Amino acid sequence: MIGRTAKKVYIVGSLRDKEAMSAEIHQLNQSARNPGTAFQPGWVDEIKINLSAVERRIASHSARRSVKKKWQAAWLLKAITLIDLTTLSGDDTPGRVRRLCAKAMHPVRDDILQELGAADLGITTGAVCVYHEMVPTAVEALRGSGIPVAAVSTGFPAGLSPFKVRLAEIHESVAAGAKEIDIVISRRHVLTGNWQALYDEMRAFREACGEAHVKAILATGQLGSLTKVAKASMVCMMAGADFIKTSTGMEVQNATLPVSLIMMRMIREYHARTGYMVGFKPAGGVSSAKLALTYLMLVKEELGNAWLDPHWFRFGASSLLGDIERQLEHQATGRYSAANRHPIG
Repeated sequence: MIGRTAKKVYIVGSLRDKEAMSAEIHQLNQSARNPGTAFQPGWVDEIKINLSAVERRIASHSARRSVKKKWQAAWLLKAITLIDLTTLSGDDTPGRVRRLCAKAMHPVRDDILQELGAADLGITTGAVCVYHEMVPTAVEALRGSGIPVAAVSTGFPAGLSPFKVRLAEIHESVAAGAKEIDIVISRRHVLTGNWQALYDEMRAFREACGEAHVKAILATGQLGSLTKVAKASMVCMMAGADFIKTSTGMEVQNATLPVSLIMMRMIREYHARTGYMVGFKPAGGVSSAKLALTYLMLVKEELGNAWLDPHWFRFGASSLLGDIERQLEHQATGRYSAANRHPIG
């Protein structure tokens, strides 16, 4: 909810108070998964979105100066640790996936890290995301690194395969070693307002994942309105989603700042009601270091410092890392390099 009604819930108290509370909860519940709740239709029915308020908030946020100089380098290094480095192409090969995994383990050239004083930080990406067929290759390539493999599942990207097949996909990916499963919801449940059906579907996906964490992809560009985005976010969290994710990256419109704001506000509302943190993942269209910084500042302001952690925030991206490394080289040397000097995979 955004607007006059929401002020009592979301804006009371200083940012400092909110961050202190988030830090305390993070220390206590960093490993606690969202177990979900019983379906609460009242929580869904009362959601209303003030579009003008959303637009004003995003316009104000985007107009501010970003961080500069050494602070920018620090934030960009943080952004790298929050990337789900992704390849989801029909022409993926084991060789390409192995190269991507090598980049995930060593995302920035050693000379750049040395110049920035970050050579001993052990920076890696948050995860590597692939189709099921490439899960065994990625698991083997990342063995010992601590980087989890995420698999897209449930008939990705359309989510229109038979329900039993979608459940079987989850089981197969978990058995192959995937620690995170990015599922796609049935958009028709959102478009028709069948929230119970969406809850039941998401609950079944969560149970099929077992110990693997589940990210619910809403495909927000296909849901028709910000109100539907907000309601779908709340229902998926009630059903036990560990993350809510904007997009498959293959819709006409993928992650946007207004959609992300709405989803973050729903995470705040769910956390206020249940005490459980849920992660957020913008995916598709976040390809520049500048835009990544804008997202990180929005997370800091809306959710607090506790969410600036791979447990609770990820970028779904393929080309973002290359631009970040390019910006870091500029910080280290004072010169911009060509993008082809920083290959991804």
